[in-house]
Amino acid sequence: MDRTVIKKSISFLDKIKNFFSSADFTEIESLEQVLLEADIDVAIVDSLMENLKNKKINNYNDAAEFLKKYFISELSDTDTYDNFLTSFSVIMLVGINGSGKTTTAAKLAYFFKKSGKKILFIAGDTFRAAATQQLEIWAEKTGVEIIKGREGADPSSVIFDGLSHAKKGNYDLIIIDTAGRVHTKQNLMAEIEKIKRTVLKFIDEKNLFCFLVIDANTGKNSFNQAKMFNEVLKLKGLILTKMDSNSKAGSIVKIKKELGLPVRFITFGEKPEDIEKFNAKDFVERLFE
Repeated sequence: MDRTVIKKSISFLDKIKNFFSSADFTEIESLEQVLLEADIDVAIVDSLMENLKNKKINNYNDAAEFLKKYFISELSDTDTYDNFLTSFSVIMLVGINGSGKTTTAAKLAYFFKKSGKKILFIAGDTFRAAATQQLEIWAEKTGVEIIKGREGADPSSVIFDGLSHAKKGNYDLIIIDTAGRVHTKQNLMAEIEKIKRTVLKFIDEKNLFCFLVIDANTGKNSFNQAKMFNEVLKLKGLILTKMDSNSKAGSIVKIKKELGLPVRFITFGEKPEDIEKFNAKDFVERLFE
């Protein structure tokens, strides 16, 4: 992957270096605003500031090392998922409109096809014909079969048919693209819960991976998304998209700290290969390049 792209995309702490290198630097308290502008939660910023003061840190190098260790510690996950998708498994992509779910489905298919997985798409967004059409285009490009229903059909019925087909066809991985939904709408969240119940008729929950797809530019509201989707679905983690934009991504720290939800993948660019597994150390190191 082009590291220059990633440097731009995840440099939500770039201002810190400028702050400490400024000739006008006078007091550590000014760093608080820099961290808040990076979408890092207020309580976390308060804790960081207290630690910086206690350690009497007042230069960039020391602050950078302290913050690197903190973010690596907070964003790392002990579950490496080395046995990820070792048997018949389902990835269900959920999130709000425009987060990049359909493109992410294609990138995941590309990622897992490299390891020899037999993959099936299920077009679970039956409300927008354009969504199904987009997934059909990606299916053709990636060489993945797709199951779809008629426009306006009950998405759970389409997913039931798709999983029945997948069982008969000995597929390894099914990727379900669901409709974008506002996490505060109870009827839409009830629908996604119904979809999950349908999936669990075919597999054990340990083989269901509900991933919340979050646009890296979303900001602090991404925590509310994660909290409410997690309450309904018991998420297995996040996929952070559009990392080639001028994103901040600081909100993922609170999501991991309070909800225990790690980032599993990051995506960038428009090509199917523009995806990689999330690595906390690499992510944080690039913040300070």
